[in-house]
Amino acid sequence: MNFKEYIELHRNEVYSKICEYIPIKEPIGHYSIMRDYIDRQGSYRRPGLVMLAGQMFGAKIKDLILPAAAQQLSEDWILLQDDAEDDSDLRRGKPAAQKLYGWVHTMDASDLGHMSMWKMLKDYIKQVGIENGNKVYDKFYDMLEYTVSGQYIENKFIHDTKDLKSASEDLYFRIADSKTCYYTVYGPLQIGALVANQSDEILEILKKVGTHAGIAFQITDDILDMTADEKVFGKKNFGDLYEGKLTLIIYHAYQSATSEEKNKMDEIYRKERSQKTADEIKFLRDIIAKYDGIGYAKSIAEKHGKLAKQITEENMDKLPQNEYTPITISALEELYQRKK
Repeated sequence: MNFKEYIELHRNEVYSKICEYIPIKEPIGHYSIMRDYIDRQGSYRRPGLVMLAGQMFGAKIKDLILPAAAQQLSEDWILLQDDAEDDSDLRRGKPAAQKLYGWVHTMDASDLGHMSMWKMLKDYIKQVGIENGNKVYDKFYDMLEYTVSGQYIENKFIHDTKDLKSASEDLYFRIADSKTCYYTVYGPLQIGALVANQSDEILEILKKVGTHAGIAFQITDDILDMTADEKVFGKKNFGDLYEGKLTLIIYHAYQSATSEEKNKMDEIYRKERSQKTADEIKFLRDIIAKYDGIGYAKSIAEKHGKLAKQITEENMDKLPQNEYTPITISALEELYQRKK
């Protein structure tokens, strides 16, 4: 069994649990809006990692469903906010929520998802007991608090800084660490491990592996934004350029560019998404191609992928050897060897 097959084995359990907490209620429309993103069902990578790590360390499925459902619901309500803030066009192959329902109603629906997620985690404490339940709750809070800080830092760059000469690779990695490494990779792994009552030593190993796997995942995501088939990726290409996001791709191209090219790149990046023209996006794409920004980003992703694999191999003696261990290891590799 591979990771995708594992996800599909448990997808409906997680989805059904979310639907219990977000039923369709009429005429209160924000339930329907929140359910729109829930019903579109994303990749379920994050809840898959919660359940997979939990089973690897010996947790029971019945104790993993609520934390996994909370993890997925967090993604669904956060995406409602992200798409509204970025004015994204597509999400999971369909128009983004704010395009369908308006910004105000979308944010109201996001609040509902946020509230329901914490209700899930409170119910988890009731289910398993205060000691273990609080550990999972506190980990969830820490993960999301750090994620929100990364979102703030990224939005500050996009909406306030607005030029690449003020950027740095350190800034990129800070954003990736909070929005991707913790939230997408080692946070879910740690939550699954906590359900199984694992030690701080295990949590630290998962963090080290997940940090490098997460960086590789985020860089791959940036590359897919430039290169993927939109129907497969579920989002429109070049969204990062339209939104003015900082990626290694654009930063490397900027660092390599002439003074004249840099001035024009900054001029474009200072514009709001709606003000950028197709010709301006083509200029940025041409500069990226000229200085092989994608090739540079790929090399960094490969470096971090290899580090994740190396750390995993060095700590194999601390991991249980069962049917879930090879799936977990392959899941980390699949995070950055993907097409969507």
